[in-house]
Amino acid sequence: MAIRNVVQVGDDVLRKKCFPVEKFDEKLWTLLDDMKDTVREQEGAGLAAPQVGILRRAVVVDVEEGFFEFVNPTFLSQKGEQVGPEGCLSVKGKQGTVTRPYKVKIAYQDRFGNKQTLEAKGFFFFSFCHELDHLDGVLYIDKATNIVSGI
Repeated sequence: MAIRNVVQVGDDVLRKKCFPVEKFDEKLWTLLDDMKDTVREQEGAGLAAPQVGILRRAVVVDVEEGFFEFVNPTFLSQKGEQVGPEGCLSVKGKQGTVTRPYKVKIAYQDRFGNKQTLEAKGFFFFSFCHELDHLDGVLYIDKATNIVSGI
C-alpha cells in the first residue's frame, strides 16, 4: 500500500469521464488500498480514482459510518436535498456551498465484483455524491456558490 499523489485542479484528468472497471483483480485491490491510505493521509472524506490519475469508476469514502469502497457506482434514486459546505483534496484551499440529495439509493460492485445496493442519507452520501461527480469529470466548484479561498 502506498500514498498516491492527488491530482490538482487544472489537470485534464479531472475533467474526463471514467471507464467502468472490468477486471476485479490485484491491480484494482492495490488501487483501492492506496486510495484508502491516501484519503486518510490527506484527512479527507473521500477520494475518486481520477484524483490519483486513474480513469476508472472507483471511489472510497471514509466517514463516521466507516470506510467504504464503491466500484462502478450508479444512482438508483435520489430524494430531498441538503445544502452544506464542501471542499476537495483536488481543489486545495477553497470551500463552497453545494446542494446535494439528502437520501440516495445506489447500486455498485465491491472489490470482488459482487453487486450491492445501499441506501443512506446525510453527510455520508453528501460525500459519496461529491466523489461520484469526479467519475463524470465534474468538480464541486462547478456547482458551488459562495466559494471562498484561504481555507
